Amino acid sequence: MPEYRALRQQYGMLELCQTPELAVQVTLQPVESIDVDAAILFSDLLLPLEPMGLTFDFVKGEGPQFDDPIRSAADVARLHPIDPEDALAYVLDTIRQLKTRLDVPLIGFVGAPFTLASYCIEGGPSKDFARTKAMMYAEPEAWHTLCSRLAEMAGRYLRAQIAAGVDAVQVFDSWVGQLGPADYREFALPHTRRVFEAIADLDAPSIHFGVGTAMLLEDMATAGSSVVGADWRTPLDRAWQLIGPDRGIQGNLDPTLLLGPWHRVRAAVEDVVARAAGRPGHIFNLGHGVLPMTSPEVVQRVARLVHQLTAWRSR
Repeated sequence: MPEYRALRQQYGMLELCQTPELAVQVTLQPVESIDVDAAILFSDLLLPLEPMGLTFDFVKGEGPQFDDPIRSAADVARLHPIDPEDALAYVLDTIRQLKTRLDVPLIGFVGAPFTLASYCIEGGPSKDFARTKAMMYAEPEAWHTLCSRLAEMAGRYLRAQIAAGVDAVQVFDSWVGQLGPADYREFALPHTRRVFEAIADLDAPSIHFGVGTAMLLEDMATAGSSVVGADWRTPLDRAWQLIGPDRGIQGNLDPTLLLGPWHRVRAAVEDVVARAAGRPGHIFNLGHGVLPMTSPEVVQRVARLVHQLTAWRSR
């Protein structure tokens, strides 16, 4: 959004996240410009890692870069637990401020253990996740210790967000599609399950999101979330069959479609809605994030179209 890009000319990413007044402003920007049904907290998956003992910064054009990535069991041992109420107080303050200004629900989030561990080990974004998988296979004890500590942090962090006022939470496992089903069940699922178990006693819906997860959807549905996200690689009705009727589904328009002509966008939106077939529990969304070159006007048209297509079902 132009408003966000203007702020990024003045402030770094970490400064935006760590200054509640600025984070509130960014969170509200799409809510005020687009007919969305919920707000997503402006924050970053990596914020809890810094107080745990890992320093990083965002490098323009490259993404996050860690000063001292985790490469051994000794590196894992230097991570320490945190109290989110103290270490991430600025995020909780942002939530409290937003709850006084929002007329729609607020969604909080945390990174899943596998995705966070991948960032810690790779030292930043990766195309092949070779270092991550090397530790998984060669040092499984160190891997599970790392993910266990991240799962404990994530569970406590989500509880703190819910206590501060978020209405729902999402666990982002952005990179888990790098795993096959067997590896997912051994190296990722047990730790993600712990995150959802940590909030199971609280009255807050939860969403489990990943990309490239067509072969993992059935297993992801056993992690314990209320809703499972599906990307655009699997038709929504097929994905829902895999997830099961006892779970909601989020998705699943291809974000690159928003760069094409409107007739193609409209047809794709209509297809997603038709595949949902009016069943309760569908959250219309993209299969991944909005691409930077996307026009906000197109996003607004999509939101309005979804409301038009589904309005009769809510009467």
